[in-house]
Amino acid sequence: MPRMTMIEAIRDAMDVMMGRDETVVVYGEDVGYFGGVFRCTQGLQQKYGKTRCFDAPISESGIVGTAIGMAAYGLKPCVEIQFADYMYPAYDHITQEAARIRYRSNGDFTCPLVIRMPTGGGIFGGQTHSQSVEALFTHVCGLKVVVPCNPYDAKGLLISAIEDPDPVIFLEPKRLYNGPFDGHHDRPVTPWSKHEAGEVQAGHYTVPLGKAAVARPGSAVTVLAYGTMVHVALAAAADAGIDAEVIDLRTLVPLDLDTIVASVRKTGRCLVVHEATLTSGFGAELVSLVQENCFHHLEAPVVRVAGWDTPYPHAQEWDYFPGPGRVGRALQEILES
Repeated sequence: MPRMTMIEAIRDAMDVMMGRDETVVVYGEDVGYFGGVFRCTQGLQQKYGKTRCFDAPISESGIVGTAIGMAAYGLKPCVEIQFADYMYPAYDHITQEAARIRYRSNGDFTCPLVIRMPTGGGIFGGQTHSQSVEALFTHVCGLKVVVPCNPYDAKGLLISAIEDPDPVIFLEPKRLYNGPFDGHHDRPVTPWSKHEAGEVQAGHYTVPLGKAAVARPGSAVTVLAYGTMVHVALAAAADAGIDAEVIDLRTLVPLDLDTIVASVRKTGRCLVVHEATLTSGFGAELVSLVQENCFHHLEAPVVRVAGWDTPYPHAQEWDYFPGPGRVGRALQEILES
């Protein structure tokens, strides 16, 4: 299989779908001629023309609003919000319109819309380029929320998202865009922990929405993570020498509760890791679900490791992130409790 970065895999997914389905259109700020600020759409306008891949004004509300109309009338727009932090002007359209079209129309209309957003930190982008916004969407009925952690999954999940008849929020961790990441920011990277060296299948394939993956089997403790934090969890378990089972959720909504429950009932312990702020983060939902479904199997309280409850600290970016050290200490504490 060819080797790709996550950027290349995401671009390949859009290329495959634009070639298979002429109703797929791609647009956003600088997405056409320039190929996107991260080059995820590079070459698509040249290949498919300015009516299939084009630039939009600097108006997130306009991008999403027009995409909802296109989706309702039969197109399959895959639009880009340049950074997840920029989505707030479009939040009303996403939550009040896109998420509800199927229900308000009694199924007469659907909204096959994908909204791609680079998410999280790791590029020293500061407060307005580094936010993790997944919890703002997982709370909204009618939206699906996807966060891949490697190139193979990124391509397969994006194809599934484009083919899905309902709106999908597709969050792309920026720290994983350009190459392998071993969970540490202070030493050279190693090959991808899954699908070695970023190997990605050519052509069309799908990774199903709503199905988690076991990134690392283990029996001592279950770690639930997604996106960049999957690699951090893997590094923490390896550094600490703990037999942790790391679950890559991949899709937050719909959530693969069966895989989570099976793992926690096996290990009896659970750690939840995410990059977003702790309070009201998606981890709180995971803790509640584990408590409700695995209470009699738990041998220790469920623990969360997350970002600080503070505006994004540009100058302290690497302290803000849950790193292998923080995660490893939490693993040790769970095993000792």
